[in-house]
Amino acid sequence: MTENDAARRRSDVRPPGLNADEPTTLLTFLGYLREAVIGKTEGLSDEEARRPGVASGTSLLWLVRHLTAVELNWFLWAYRGDDVELWDDDAPSPGDETVAGSVAAYRAAIARADEVAAAAADLDRPGVRSLRPNAEAPSMRWLLVHMIEETGRHAGHADIIREQLDGSVGR
Repeated sequence: MTENDAARRRSDVRPPGLNADEPTTLLTFLGYLREAVIGKTEGLSDEEARRPGVASGTSLLWLVRHLTAVELNWFLWAYRGDDVELWDDDAPSPGDETVAGSVAAYRAAIARADEVAAAAADLDRPGVRSLRPNAEAPSMRWLLVHMIEETGRHAGHADIIREQLDGSVGR
């Protein structure tokens, strides 16, 4: 491995190791995956992060923006029932988005989502409504597991896109 290869290898950040209650464990794993996605944007220019990595047009900044909307839609609109318009989680990338702005918006959405999760004293209590048509409102447990699945899937996409951009690998 050359020095340049070593510079492109992100240190292997291991999943959290703790023995805690269920809400703490779920939020800790979700936080780990959120940071993995954010980490894939580190060191990239705005142009690089906007560059599609696959034929569908998916870029690292599109993934961050998508996850931002998904967090807000599920935790605020669906679970808590905030009277707000749904965020578009499938919008095409605007040409002027930046790494700093996208990551800041994602971190703000994460903070708001975590507030909703922390306020849920009972993981079995259903939220107000569902994003899925004709479906009952999911419990906080379902929502946290779903967000782990959603974020984990997109963290894998981010791994591949980042490696295609500059050869950077690792969690």
